[in-house]
Amino acid sequence: MIALLRYQTALLIGSHRWLPPVILYAAWLALGIRSGDPILDGFGYAAGGLLPAAVWLTRVCVTNEPPAARNCAATAAGPGRVHLACVLAAAGTALLLALVGTAVVVLLSDPRSNDHQVAVPVLPAALAGLLAALTCLLMGTAVGALSNWPVLRSTGWSIPAGLLAALLLLVLGASPANAAVSGLVTGSLHGTISTPWLPLAATALIAAAAVAAACALSSRRG
Repeated sequence: MIALLRYQTALLIGSHRWLPPVILYAAWLALGIRSGDPILDGFGYAAGGLLPAAVWLTRVCVTNEPPAARNCAATAAGPGRVHLACVLAAAGTALLLALVGTAVVVLLSDPRSNDHQVAVPVLPAALAGLLAALTCLLMGTAVGALSNWPVLRSTGWSIPAGLLAALLLLVLGASPANAAVSGLVTGSLHGTISTPWLPLAATALIAAAAVAAACALSSRRG
């Protein structure tokens, strides 16, 4: 698996297809994170932008190989393992974006509530922000796994489905990603930190099930 992951990561880097989602996330941060803004609001904003970025990165990784090359790798290591390596390469890249986003918010934001009256401890806030980012990252990975090959094989369906799912999961109250982001934004009103342990746990289970289903289906469809 380590060798497969290295191969998929090298393939992603060499293809340069990682640039559009990374640029998208950089633009998201540049537009929404301003010096002196409340820190918890910044963490919520940075986390929310990771969901579509993770969806896009997952699509890039699972569609990056030419069919002939993928068939060779699948013959040697098994299609399920190859597909898992693709998804993990995307998740690892999204994790780097999560760390960068967290660092940018810590460096630029004001560690106070919305009215700038209540001090917010930076380290607990950073932990909450990083966990919210991981929640959105995992949800985006799950969406990417279910909206692309081998679940959806048509580009005409997979791209709109992924975009629509990312939007809905950010705005619907029942979504763990929405709960994690909303907890930070609501806490910013009074300077209280809501660490999203429960949304993260729920999203981890959802992502594990989605990726397992996609890997199993890749084994059946070759």
